[in-house]
Amino acid sequence: MGIRQQIEQDIITAMKARDAVRVEALRMVKSALKSKEIDKRAELTEPEAQKLLTMLINQRKDSVEQFTKGNRPELAAKEQSEIELIAAYLPQEASAEQMQALVAAAVEQHTAAAGAKPGPRDMGAVMKIVQGKVAESGIRADGKIVSDLVKTALAG
Repeated sequence: MGIRQQIEQDIITAMKARDAVRVEALRMVKSALKSKEIDKRAELTEPEAQKLLTMLINQRKDSVEQFTKGNRPELAAKEQSEIELIAAYLPQEASAEQMQALVAAAVEQHTAAAGAKPGPRDMGAVMKIVQGKVAESGIRADGKIVSDLVKTALAG
């Protein structure tokens, strides 16, 4: 079952349970997916839907940070609960060890292809390899964390 179908079923379940907060959040996600489909003029593939959900999570993380700075803990808590709800529809996030192993393998692969020790200017090529490996493995990884790991690996 796809992400969109699962969300539609969960909206019905939440409505029956009279969980207004969950219904509101799920409707927002469904609306974002529908809007993207209208823009694309075709149904979203699972990777595209996952990418959109990741974007929604990142927006909420920014909001949590802003609400925390603005001394609005109740709004920050609401955004945090939406992050957890949206994250449930995405594949499991990669552990730190998995990410380090993927980055090391990508640096090694790039070194073998380039024939020289990679440096900071090889960041784009290594990131592309890592992103391919992440997509291949079916896990999810925060781009900022991946970027930091790649920078560290290339600097060392």
